[in-house]
Amino acid sequence: MNYPKIYLQAGREEAVRRFHPWIFSGAIARIEGQPQDGDVVEVFTKKGAYLATGHYHDGSITVRIFSFGTSQGQGVTPDIPYWTEKLRLIKQVRQAVVPPQTNCYRLVHGEGDGCSGLIIDYYNGVAVIQAHSIGMHREREQITEALKVVYRSELVAVYDKSAETLPDKYAAHVENGYRFGAAEVPHAVQENGHTFLVDWITGQKTGFFLDQRDNRSLLARYAAGKKVLNAFCYSGGFSVYALKADAELVHSVDVSQKAIALTNRNVAANFDQAVNHEAYAEDVMKYLKAHDHLYDIVVLDPPAYAKSLSARHRAVQGYKRLNAEGLRRVAKGGILFTFSCSQVVDRELFYNTIVAAAIEAGRQVRVLHHLSQPADHPVNLFHPEGGYLKGLVLWVE
Repeated sequence: MNYPKIYLQAGREEAVRRFHPWIFSGAIARIEGQPQDGDVVEVFTKKGAYLATGHYHDGSITVRIFSFGTSQGQGVTPDIPYWTEKLRLIKQVRQAVVPPQTNCYRLVHGEGDGCSGLIIDYYNGVAVIQAHSIGMHREREQITEALKVVYRSELVAVYDKSAETLPDKYAAHVENGYRFGAAEVPHAVQENGHTFLVDWITGQKTGFFLDQRDNRSLLARYAAGKKVLNAFCYSGGFSVYALKADAELVHSVDVSQKAIALTNRNVAANFDQAVNHEAYAEDVMKYLKAHDHLYDIVVLDPPAYAKSLSARHRAVQGYKRLNAEGLRRVAKGGILFTFSCSQVVDRELFYNTIVAAAIEAGRQVRVLHHLSQPADHPVNLFHPEGGYLKGLVLWVE
């Protein structure tokens, strides 16, 4: 294929040679051809040496690379065989890292798997695609066919849920829907032997927060005989793990009535009879301030408080207030699990924010664990921006 060509300014090719998957507009010297948003383009040094192939977008990040230079110095064609081989190799990694009794996981994690702009979550036979770039969305037919080859008879359906994550102008003409097969929702999956019911059609993200799997398992180690508060519970992942680990009592809180219904549904899917669980559709901050309950374990897993650098300061103040209130609800000798999924709030800033919250709450605190995303959400060593989830487990005196 004769793709449009992007030539970089002298010296700006080093980031590409170090396998960083983004090319910013300021690095480009000239463009040969007239690429439109989503087109495949090839990237060259100023002197004409081939570097990479990616998707074009007229914006700050102009090229999202999905293939770096080959040994022959030639580009690639992103056809069905190309995506089949790429997904086959990625799936091999998942087979190595996904734990037993688990049939739901992230198959493709964007830049962490060399697929900038693409997320694929796998739910017990159903692959849910979420494209974050026009280029990856335009590859959806080839990717669907590749998934059918890689999973063979295991694959029941492929669902495209990209309308919410694509640029607005393009997304206005995009509808979510099945690309292959179909499946009833809610759809039962297993995670470390725990049952969860997933709805990729109406649920948040692709239907379930797969990135907290390892952290839910860690909480279970501490939960036996404990009173647990799961704040921002969404579908009740931490609640189910705590109950299965014989927690004395679990309270689940989320402002969304729909989230509370999901939580109650998932609790019921794991227990034949009533358990020590109560769910409240309340604003978390108001709940923490209004109730004088003390818990042995408090989980704070809020949605992203900041999605841009301009919102970072306000987000940090929000995290500090939330964690100060959360610390006040932890009994002496109890534990706080606290998280941030805001990419613009890095690990050091999050840590310092929790320090400020502990000072405000007047609590003595020890750090037990530094938490992150699991191995099926890998971070490209050359693209640290992919490490979005950070967390701390704190012992509170």
